[in-house]
Amino acid sequence: MYAIVDIAGKQFKVAKDQYIYAPKMEGEAGANVSFDKVLLLDNNGSVEVGAPTVKV
Repeated sequence: MYAIVDIAGKQFKVAKDQYIYAPKMEGEAGANVSFDKVLLLDNNGSVEVGAPTVKV
């Protein structure tokens, strides 16, 4: 399972328990975050594309 998310106007491919380095995010290193701009979601081959975002 992975998702494409928009963070500060840039797109990132993210997966569960993955560490990413993204610009302009507030919070402490290692803290959990949630994303409200999910552009694409792939759940084991079942792909959902947002228009413009996926409703989760």
